[in-house]
Amino acid sequence: MDEVYFDYQSAKPVDPRVLDYMLPYFSEKFGNPSTLHNIGDKATEALKKSREQIARFINADTDEIIFTSGATEANNMALIGYALRNKRKGNHIVISEIEHISIRNIAKYLEREGFQVTRVPVDLYGQVDLTKLERRLTDETILISIGYADNEIGTIQNIPVIGKLAEEKGIALHTDAVAAEGLIPIDVKKDRIHLMSLSSNDLYGPKGVGVLYMKKRYRVNPLIIGGGQERGLRSGSENMHGIVGMGKAAELMQKEMKKDAETLQRYRDHLIEELLEIPDSFLNGHPTQRLPNNVHVRFEGIEGEAILLSFKDEKIAVSTGSACTSKTLEPSHTLIATGLTHEEAHGSLQLTPGRFTRDEDIDQVLSVTPSIIERLRKMSPIYKPKKKMITK
Repeated sequence: MDEVYFDYQSAKPVDPRVLDYMLPYFSEKFGNPSTLHNIGDKATEALKKSREQIARFINADTDEIIFTSGATEANNMALIGYALRNKRKGNHIVISEIEHISIRNIAKYLEREGFQVTRVPVDLYGQVDLTKLERRLTDETILISIGYADNEIGTIQNIPVIGKLAEEKGIALHTDAVAAEGLIPIDVKKDRIHLMSLSSNDLYGPKGVGVLYMKKRYRVNPLIIGGGQERGLRSGSENMHGIVGMGKAAELMQKEMKKDAETLQRYRDHLIEELLEIPDSFLNGHPTQRLPNNVHVRFEGIEGEAILLSFKDEKIAVSTGSACTSKTLEPSHTLIATGLTHEEAHGSLQLTPGRFTRDEDIDQVLSVTPSIIERLRKMSPIYKPKKKMITK
């Protein structure tokens, strides 16, 4: 039996149409866009087309798209590059308590380099407290970095309001949009975003490619020095097969996202409704302002790792949280930030269906989950049944 995949948030397969589009760039279309002959000119045209495809996808201008090796590099370029470029204006940066691990670690690096970083709390649903965000801004604040949506619990932030606040204060807004891209519409102009990180794989494109969107008039210091590619901001010969793959993936996503999201939301709502029928189960994240494919449920009295291994035995791939931190034994920093105890945070299950999920996959998950939870609770020394609660 093939494994059923419910971990699209951590990795997505390359869409076959994207792969077909990429293949010639491994062989006959192998040119380097920095060269001046005809083969190089064709590569230059392909690079330009990919930039246009991604710009249209987020309603940006083509010269605001900078290709990187992935969203992590884009995050580094946005935070470190912007901080170094603007340190004469101030040395204060604001992030949320539930940022992706790459943002959290970049913030720690900047603190070691002499910058001050303030972390804004979130409410029990994982949404940034906008009043507390504004109170933490100072005359020294140069950058706010808030993820568009949380990659664990799926809560969507009010980015347009944060962008408006940032502009009124003369502060740049960066958002890591990897969890949200391809699932909800992102318009950098309407959302008032100044810097934004994107990943190719989260659009069903190849891994190893990403984008930093940087609004005109904003500047960052380059972190990779060399031949001056990407307007001198990211040197190194372009990963052409990856870049054209990301461009094609963005083009397809722009056409198909609305229909895909409707299907995923139907799957999400059905899964949540059925899983919450299990006694002592609770939904993590916002009940409505959440990504259309995100199901994040916790079950009292059991460990998330035990749930994951039990699903693995059933040949179903699930997650307990962020793939970037899942190898640690520490509870999710996101769940702790929403007010859960360590014991509560450990008992979570994350299901993220995607483009190639089928109705029968949903049925299979729902058919095995109650028995898995019942068996694990019988083995648990800490589980004590209690009256079913409606609220968190």
